[in-house]
Amino acid sequence: MENIQLKTAVCVILAIIMIASMIGCEEDRRGQSTIAPNIDGIVVEKSSRRLHLMSAGKVVRTYRIALGRNPVGRKSREGDNRTPEGTYVVDGRNANSSYHRSLHISYPSPVDFQQARRSDDSLGGNIMIHGIRNGLGWLGPFHRLFDWTRGCIAVTNKEIEEIWVLVPNGTTIVLQP
Repeated sequence: MENIQLKTAVCVILAIIMIASMIGCEEDRRGQSTIAPNIDGIVVEKSSRRLHLMSAGKVVRTYRIALGRNPVGRKSREGDNRTPEGTYVVDGRNANSSYHRSLHISYPSPVDFQQARRSDDSLGGNIMIHGIRNGLGWLGPFHRLFDWTRGCIAVTNKEIEEIWVLVPNGTTIVLQP
């Protein structure tokens, strides 16, 4: 009997957490135009877990994101599970990514290489904005309950579809703490 009550309590708590995480999932879309804007920049605020698409200096779309499993601080070496900080560009895309679709970020920059040269560490470089791992798209916004990537920026599959269309290669991306 005690075991059944414990299982029930765990299920209720998980349901509450899932419902709470859904509150506000679409709040960032209110007041945003449905007309496709000319995106000329991306700003990622790591601390607030937000990705903003910019046009002429104004925010035109905002997405809630998940980051690397160790998100605080600059990426300093391959395998540290951190999302980089600095200014980069979207320099490629992969329609057949293991994480739905992905946009490649030009990490590491010359500044990153200079810092790494002092420490003699490998920086890695496969940093992306991507959807959810193929086969797990049903997670939708629940993927944001935890920072789970290896340094990438994750959005839902529906969101990466929109970002894919709106963001051209060569777009500047600023990753802020």
